[in-house]
Amino acid sequence: MKYSFYFSFLLTTFIIVETQAQKYHLSSSKVSFFSEAPLENIEAVNTQARSIFDDSSGEIAFIVPIKGFQFEKSLMQEHFNENYLESDQYPTAKFEGSLHNYNPEKTGDQEVRAKGTLTIHGVSQEVEVVGMIRKKEDNLYMQATFPVKVAEYAIEIPKVVFYNIAEEVEVRVQFQYQPYDS
Repeated sequence: MKYSFYFSFLLTTFIIVETQAQKYHLSSSKVSFFSEAPLENIEAVNTQARSIFDDSSGEIAFIVPIKGFQFEKSLMQEHFNENYLESDQYPTAKFEGSLHNYNPEKTGDQEVRAKGTLTIHGVSQEVEVVGMIRKKEDNLYMQATFPVKVAEYAIEIPKVVFYNIAEEVEVRVQFQYQPYDS
């Protein structure tokens, strides 16, 4: 009798916890980067990212198609894809990791740390990025801004255009998630 009660209690607890766990998928995204250099600033925006987020574990993964970056000048876009990121050979950038300091019970704004592996140009690096997450009704909003050193990802900058491209670019990620059941 005693074991039956404990088993029922554990089963009920498991069902409650499992139904409270929520998985989210991306409903809109904006990934951008900005390169400030002495001769020319370069900026590009991509709205084609895909991502999933597990609210209970804090695990997050996203993938960004490199050819999805849009530039003000088409020649910049062509050079970016052909000469620097080699997007035919390395078609995506991705992140796999988890959020730390995240409380799935809290609504409103939370500062979190994303720790995981960022892969760009076929090179993977362990990163830690500070960001914000906002839980509002059924939706989640995430944003982060962080530097990326192009040399760490084997992206070569020819000396001829050294003054046109920064050695470190600022990346900004803005994601809006909705529950899978929506």
